[in-house]
Amino acid sequence: MIEEIQKRYAKEAQCCDNLSCGNNFTFINITPGESILDLGCGGGSDTIEAAKRTGPAGISCGMDITDAMLDKAAKAAKSQGLDNVRFVKGDIEHLPFADESFDAVISNCVINHARDKKVVYSEIYRILKNGGRFVISDAVTKDSLPEDVKNDPEAWAQCYGGAITEQEYLDSISDSGFDKIKVLNRREYIKNTFDFISLTILAEKKIVRKEVS
Repeated sequence: MIEEIQKRYAKEAQCCDNLSCGNNFTFINITPGESILDLGCGGGSDTIEAAKRTGPAGISCGMDITDAMLDKAAKAAKSQGLDNVRFVKGDIEHLPFADESFDAVISNCVINHARDKKVVYSEIYRILKNGGRFVISDAVTKDSLPEDVKNDPEAWAQCYGGAITEQEYLDSISDSGFDKIKVLNRREYIKNTFDFISLTILAEKKIVRKEVS
């Protein structure tokens, strides 16, 4: 599956920046000095916008699995003279960051590619700071997809073979420990004859107060 996904986005890097399920910046409310992680950053446009919003006192990190996209993103950031942005290669099911590294996470039409959405959201929970939040847009289905579609690597690469139902998706978020889960935007459409939904979701990591001895 990963090979097909990388192959697809290596081609996309020649013409496109990223593919969107929603506008996360309408809702994320980045403040100066924050640390932001953009999962599946593609050509880096959202990572760069986050860097501008968090300012020189903050940091914006874009992560992707495709070398061509990361190269494109790094060149775009350099052309704008930004010093508070970096790009990292990584797998969304195994985030290469320490616990509690970021104030916020954004991602756009990426997590549907993952085999295990709960693992991804558990990783996001781990790397968010106490009280941190995410705004993520992604594609889900109204009904479970047929097994032949679920097992088709090309379908996974094209942003529909790995999609799960809306309820399964929301359960993967809540089961990972997130609080105050809100669907901010919901758009229904047809993709390859199947009923799909684009969701933009906000959730927060529960604040755990440490006891002082």
